[in-house]
Amino acid sequence: MRTFIYTFISGFLFALGLAIAGMTMPSKVIAFLDIFGQWDISLIFVMAGAISVYSLIFHFVKPKLKTPLCDSEFKLPTRTKIDLPLVIGAALFGAGWGLGGFCPGPAITSLSLMNPAVLVFVVTMLVGMYIGMYLQPMIPKTLYRND
Repeated sequence: MRTFIYTFISGFLFALGLAIAGMTMPSKVIAFLDIFGQWDISLIFVMAGAISVYSLIFHFVKPKLKTPLCDSEFKLPTRTKIDLPLVIGAALFGAGWGLGGFCPGPAITSLSLMNPAVLVFVVTMLVGMYIGMYLQPMIPKTLYRND
């Protein structure tokens, strides 16, 4: 039950923050990405605020905890190298973000607006994620830099 409560609270805070900051509006996100046109710099402050809060928690609170509140261990990334699959995945993610004006969190949050375009975006995003999970094991291990 405790896990459910923490998950509910964190999801609620995440969605509330996205909505208040305007990240659920594709027009605002696309204006942020339009650095050579009518650039809306305001989302930099959203990102800086999120990174600041996370960084403080990660560096000052996490070391005091032996385990996370709702799991048996911290699951931190072990790969730190930039490799071809990362670059290709980032480029595809950026293309989807720029074309749709959504990244996954805001897209799911925006489902509450009952906009058919948002529903289509989320469904096709999930299909893309499924296809990616199917294709990832086929990527030759030699393309990954684990050194």
